[in-house]
Amino acid sequence: MGALVDFETIPQMFTRVVAHYQGQNRAALRYKDKKTKRWVDISWEAFNAQVQALAGYLDKRGVGFGDRVAILSENRPEWAVTDLATQILGGVNVSLYTSLPASQVGYIVKDSGAKVLIVSVAIQLRKAEEIFDACPDLVEIITMSTLRKEHPAYVRHWDDVMAEGRAHWDENQERLAAVAGTVTPDDISALIYTSGTTGRPKGVMLTHHNFCTNAKAAIAVVPFGQTDHHLSFLPLCHSFERTGGYTCVLACGATISYAESIDAVSKNLPEVSPTILISVPRLFERVYNIIAKSVEEGSPTKQKIFNWSVNTGKKVAAAQSAGKRPGVLLRSQYALATKLVFSKLHEKLGGNLRFAVSGGAALPKAIGEFFMAAGVTIVEGYGLTETSPVLAANPVTAPRFGTVGHIIPGINVGIQRLNDGQIVGHLSGEDYPSTLTTEEGEIVVQGPNIMKGYWNNEEATREAIDADGWYHTGDVGRFEDGYLRITDRIKHMIVSKGGKNIYPGPIEEQFTTVAWIDQVMVVGEGREYLTALVVPDFDTLKAFAREENLAYNDEQTLLNEEAVRQLFSQTFRRYSRHAAAHEKIRDFRLIHDPFTVENNMMTPTMKLKRRAIETEYGTLIDEMYAAVV
Repeated sequence: MGALVDFETIPQMFTRVVAHYQGQNRAALRYKDKKTKRWVDISWEAFNAQVQALAGYLDKRGVGFGDRVAILSENRPEWAVTDLATQILGGVNVSLYTSLPASQVGYIVKDSGAKVLIVSVAIQLRKAEEIFDACPDLVEIITMSTLRKEHPAYVRHWDDVMAEGRAHWDENQERLAAVAGTVTPDDISALIYTSGTTGRPKGVMLTHHNFCTNAKAAIAVVPFGQTDHHLSFLPLCHSFERTGGYTCVLACGATISYAESIDAVSKNLPEVSPTILISVPRLFERVYNIIAKSVEEGSPTKQKIFNWSVNTGKKVAAAQSAGKRPGVLLRSQYALATKLVFSKLHEKLGGNLRFAVSGGAALPKAIGEFFMAAGVTIVEGYGLTETSPVLAANPVTAPRFGTVGHIIPGINVGIQRLNDGQIVGHLSGEDYPSTLTTEEGEIVVQGPNIMKGYWNNEEATREAIDADGWYHTGDVGRFEDGYLRITDRIKHMIVSKGGKNIYPGPIEEQFTTVAWIDQVMVVGEGREYLTALVVPDFDTLKAFAREENLAYNDEQTLLNEEAVRQLFSQTFRRYSRHAAAHEKIRDFRLIHDPFTVENNMMTPTMKLKRRAIETEYGTLIDEMYAAVV
């Protein structure tokens, strides 16, 4: 396991892996052909030829060292080709979320000074044409979609560009091939714009050194290898997928298959049979809730078998985590549990999974424990865009759910007190003392993975990185026996009217396994008590309505049923019985429409935009405090 070649820059990584596989016709990338519905392999040789062709065209259009090339595309082979063509010319990749409206696309393209914008489908081309005139540095748009009408002269089709670029590369091969070797570790590789919950996005400058040291350190901890196969569906413009599901996988010489879409992941998993799965907790939560709902609707016998199987799996997992081999009886019981229950889950995940990686948000402890019991280890990690991004990861053989694991090699992580700014303890990636425990505080970081700074924003850079070189994450946490536990974001902290500091994340996490709750946001800043805005899971709610013989006209009417209100009321009462007085949830409101990226209630990385939600539902929130004198 580990990187297939040594490298200090992205061009080095790519060209050396290509050389290693030369003549082997080994698949680097895979995609599903829309016409034939079959998966198509792209060999490392073919991949390299496409990268050279696009690099040839970009060079012809004047793209060189330090120039920015923006890409607005879903995950697909062309994304990788665009990135690597840019990298071997010494250029800078600027990736954008396809969910962004034209106004935000325009802001990022203009702010970055991108010279070329490459887009995928027709809807993205329309955005690009809309913002072109407002971006003075932008000279051309390249589209992968079929051109069905007349377009401005600055729009070129991908196929035409590749043919023209191939000819240019062949004519200038010696000069162009040499450029990759002149890229240095300190050169900027990418600008990744934060999808912050407030304010304008900031361009995070990440160098080749940032990416390469982080990828190699991550691979040393999370055992990727050249025989692995990854199904890529998290946005590649996010640093988690970019480093974990792209740079790390390519550096190991493994294979990437691109999911047809986010919605098609459940269909693609059994088709591709990946060995590793990189995802956000939301996917695992949904899988768990589907299973839990099926069991709940089943017979008492089915429920008994399920509960017995999970308990058996937990005993096996506990023994393995302690480095022990389960006894003969327990092994035979687990084999039966797998046959009766867990085999169905493995089939849904492709039947070939070695482990899964979760990041981007907190993985609920109950979810991690369930999958572990079912024989699917989820390695939860932690990081931020500004840290390239990986800071910590749980060991595959001994994950501690509810924590984000050990600090990876080469990085120092400290805990800074919130009241006086003192760093009261820190842990490096080379040392895991079992006795180390510190008080809670802000997580601060030093290491080769820390960003160069924010693009054209020195003030924000100074605010993020102090004079001693510590990057301030804005997250609160503590060490527990060498494992790092995240509490929440500092800016998410609720200060009640009584002066209590409350972190909503851990409270909200407790409702992720409630079948009839899809989303929940805790409210209470400056208020006398906590309340919640709740988006129900309507599939489960409708099943409940059938069982209770409730008559309703539509989903909104269903939410007004007293029996439904009581169902949620009982849920929050059960939680509040064991909660501290200042963390009890005293009231709630049910909301019909989910929080989504499209309605601006979530970031592209699926985090709640709390201020936007509070503004949208201000009237409902005020209702919950109307009785307070």
